[in-house]
Amino acid sequence: MISRKQILLLIGFAFLAVILFAMDLLVGSVDISLKSLLERILSGRDNSSISLIVFDFRIPKALSAIIIGAGLSVSGILMQSLFRNPLAGPYVLGVSSGASLAVAIYVLAGGMGLILVSSSPWILALFAILGSLSVLLLVLLISIRVRDSVSLLIIGIMLSGIASSLVSVLQYFSTPELLQHFIIWTFGSLSGINYSQLKLMIPLVLIGITAALFMQKSLNVLMLGDNYTKVLGVSIRRLRTEIIITTGIITGIITAFAGPIVFIGVAVPHLGRSIFKTNDHRILILATVFIGAALMLICDMVSNIPGLSTSLPINSVTSLIGAPVIIWIIIKNRRLRTANF
Repeated sequence: MISRKQILLLIGFAFLAVILFAMDLLVGSVDISLKSLLERILSGRDNSSISLIVFDFRIPKALSAIIIGAGLSVSGILMQSLFRNPLAGPYVLGVSSGASLAVAIYVLAGGMGLILVSSSPWILALFAILGSLSVLLLVLLISIRVRDSVSLLIIGIMLSGIASSLVSVLQYFSTPELLQHFIIWTFGSLSGINYSQLKLMIPLVLIGITAALFMQKSLNVLMLGDNYTKVLGVSIRRLRTEIIITTGIITGIITAFAGPIVFIGVAVPHLGRSIFKTNDHRILILATVFIGAALMLICDMVSNIPGLSTSLPINSVTSLIGAPVIIWIIIKNRRLRTANF
């Protein structure tokens, strides 16, 4: 039963995300007042420099923060529910590692004269998507033979290790210039995402979030254990396949355009459980959507410190915010368990 307090909290976080979206449009290396921002948005695009900054840079970046924060957070809660592991995240099955390996082959192999490296972000995204889909397909094939979710988790970690090892080999033989290009991609970035990329990313992430909402009852049953899940008529294999596909689509498209964004997918589900004090996925999925969007907007604002001519790597900010959150929640829960004991 959803309580009135939980509904008010959901509304509150949705409203907070809207406020943070507006604030994110004001933060950057160029100072734009709230009055100028509103006038520019209401009057529409023109040839002024403020219009260029607002419409071509800050709005796409803020929209990217919302969709990335929401998508990774929902993927995180799906993985944590599937594996019943609080440290599982959206990249635990190796989707991100597959994307990184494909991007490394594209960028770093150019240093060995194997392929011609283009500066087009679409080519980079295409390789990342192909890498993500390849690992996703491999995991799906393995999941047909492996019935145990814990074994599947271990296999996913091993696939990540293999991909990381191959990336290290490519890095060793690459040139310093190409190596720098690849490392910058691994830092993650929201500023390089444009409207054409958003037209592809937003629908796919929204489809993934919608699919997660349709799975909420099955996810609640899954938390009771495999035996209860079978008794209640839920197909564990089918549900696991749906979770893997949904997570793979969301994380694959986000990684392709923004790079591997860390900690958001692990930290936000913990925040949702702690704030809403429930394991009911009817609440948690919506809660993670709004909290994830709000937290990613905060990280984006922190990365764009006024006065600096450049932005901080988004992964450095998400790590500085996400890691302490996880540590705090683990310590808090441990104290609660000790007190109850």
